Amino acid sequence: MGNATSSAISKEILEDLKLTTKFTEQEISQWYENFQKQCPSGRISPGEFEEIYARFFPDSDPKSYARHVFRSFDTNDDGTLDFKEYIIALHMTSTGRTTRKLEWAFSLFDVDKNGYITKAEVKEICQALFKLIPKEDLSKLPDDENTPEKRANKLWGCFEKKDNDRLAEGEFITGVIENENAMRLIHYEPIKH
Repeated sequence: MGNATSSAISKEILEDLKLTTKFTEQEISQWYENFQKQCPSGRISPGEFEEIYARFFPDSDPKSYARHVFRSFDTNDDGTLDFKEYIIALHMTSTGRTTRKLEWAFSLFDVDKNGYITKAEVKEICQALFKLIPKEDLSKLPDDENTPEKRANKLWGCFEKKDNDRLAEGEFITGVIENENAMRLIHYEPIKH
């Protein structure tokens, strides 16, 4: 390797990220450099992650949503994201195959990480999603989804489950793939003006 410094990204991680994401080696290296600058410790805390999110949503309050996203990507539960977890987070929320994205969406909604989603958890994420929506866009939402509760009810209804039922990952993924509405309701799409 010769004169490589410790700040260079390891070959294994690079290969792994090239396989699991669509990013190029150049993109990954560029992000790694930025990551090193922003996070000299090599770890992102929940607070730092919230700040990153805040830049993407200047007109709303992404704090609670960012916290849920953070939890879903902190795969080793150490309370921080390392570079690999961070890049996979970026990738999942931007591009990525539908099933991979839905696996991530499932972990986002599985607030207590027990492998099932309940209606209460759906409601909790819907509340966080609502805080992402700029005020002026809230008024444009359809009547049956213009509150977090209504949105949660509509989304839960897509799965044909009773209110106290639990939803497993496979059911969640199938339900969303088979239902246009569900696909739209599980995440926040800015309204095109």
